[in-house]
Amino acid sequence: MKIRQCELEKVAVKKEQYPAADLPEFAFCGRSNVGKSSFTNAMLGRKNLARTSGKPGKTRTINFYRINDALRLVDLPGYGYAVASKKEQDAWAKTINEYLESRDNLAELILLVDMRHEPTAKDKEMYAWILENDFAGLVVATKADKLSKNQRHKAFATIKKALNVPYDDLIVPYSAVTKENVDVLWEILDDMAAYYRKKD
Repeated sequence: MKIRQCELEKVAVKKEQYPAADLPEFAFCGRSNVGKSSFTNAMLGRKNLARTSGKPGKTRTINFYRINDALRLVDLPGYGYAVASKKEQDAWAKTINEYLESRDNLAELILLVDMRHEPTAKDKEMYAWILENDFAGLVVATKADKLSKNQRHKAFATIKKALNVPYDDLIVPYSAVTKENVDVLWEILDDMAAYYRKKD
């Protein structure tokens, strides 16, 4: 996809603040330090549209990015930040669950995992939910540039086994630094958006 226009359309913590459900949305979730903001900036070809931070758990809101008036990328709050209080973690979970349960125009929920590490219990729980709710089960394995070719093969196998990913094609190694597979992911999202519109 050629990005002609993109903007941070809405920042929300509850459904009353969401934009109109008029476009297919591709939400992405993952651990607090998995690199979701860097993923957003790399996908949109911008440096600072999504704020990045060295401190995990910075994103506590749902951020809606409108692209070409055709679809949205939706950045959900990260989970699993150990330093956060139980109250904070419960609030993040409530924010995420409300979005997932109320957004009829959610075309796909994408799980981001750090390719260098085995998926956590929270990752496994989230991915199981994704498959149970009839989403395709796309996994973006971030920080792929930090691994050698041999390490990648091992990491790929570990991710597939840990999450029970049904097909190899559903795991996409990715790097916000080198922009590896940005084009591949846009092709996938374009196809999914077209399918969603046809189905709708």
